[in-house]
Amino acid sequence: MRAFRYERARDPRAAVAALTATDGARYLGGGTNLVDLMKLGVEHPGLLVDVSGLPHGSVEPTPPGGLLIGAAVRNSDLAADQVVRDRYPVLSQALLSGASPQLRNAATIGGNLLQRTRCLYFQDVAKPCNKRLPGSGCPAREGVHRDLAVLGSSEHCVATHPSDMAVALAALDARVHVLGAAGPRTLAIDELYRLPGDRPDLDTVLEHGDLITHVELPEVPEARRSAYRKVRDRASYSFALVSVAAALQVAEGRVRRVRLAFGGVAHKPWRARIAERRLLGGPAGEPEFVAALDAELARAEPLRDNAFKVPMLRHVAVRVLAGLAAGRPGTAARPNGDGEDR
Repeated sequence: MRAFRYERARDPRAAVAALTATDGARYLGGGTNLVDLMKLGVEHPGLLVDVSGLPHGSVEPTPPGGLLIGAAVRNSDLAADQVVRDRYPVLSQALLSGASPQLRNAATIGGNLLQRTRCLYFQDVAKPCNKRLPGSGCPAREGVHRDLAVLGSSEHCVATHPSDMAVALAALDARVHVLGAAGPRTLAIDELYRLPGDRPDLDTVLEHGDLITHVELPEVPEARRSAYRKVRDRASYSFALVSVAAALQVAEGRVRRVRLAFGGVAHKPWRARIAERRLLGGPAGEPEFVAALDAELARAEPLRDNAFKVPMLRHVAVRVLAGLAAGRPGTAARPNGDGEDR
């Protein structure tokens, strides 16, 4: 690891000023991803600005009936929050399915949103990677890509976004509060992330110096009946091959409200809006769920070794929707243990 300077931010604006003034500087929250990347030589910031002590460590109700979550809140604390467990179980389950208990105790909400891909080529500085070094190539397309994207990729990058939490936040239409050099602004989470295109090195639309301060959840009545399901290679600790975040409200056998997002299959959390439109107002039955998923996944462009993700994702999403329609949202999230997918 190369030498670097360390500063502990006194307040949010001082943090933004310090980072904006230094090329290549990085914010440090829990450090669970950034420090790993520094050890691998992927990241080598000259300055770390520690934002873990800023006043962004609480979960508060908002007047419209939602929640305002500080960026410094720990993943484990948010998963255990009783309001989140009762009103947004999909979010609690997603948090508990990510990483290990030790990592969840250290990782922050802001850092979780901005973690980098786990593509092997991105993490190995001896190999080309357009995400790490634009223009150097993407050997993953013809190489090891079993875990990589089947939706929204480009010839320049087939990496996937690793966060479980962000998939649940995408389904919930969360908004991200950002403080930048020009002042505060708010982004829909769908606006925060970008597809790779010809600039896969850019994961988000954030500018250098932008600091995520909060995540805002709107009131989502149908989220009380919601679930997160993750399929991975090992139960204890692994990133998603595919994952599904869903909320469903059914009245008189027909879909009244539905939310659906996928993880492990694209450069960003993938909101399945085509499937949602197909389902809305129609019968809440398994044939309709399959048809809606087929319509969404018609855009999939799998590579040689990851075509299995398409039927796997269809199956998982149909099972989750069928469970919600039948009033079986899934195993309750457990704050001190692993997620529901053992």
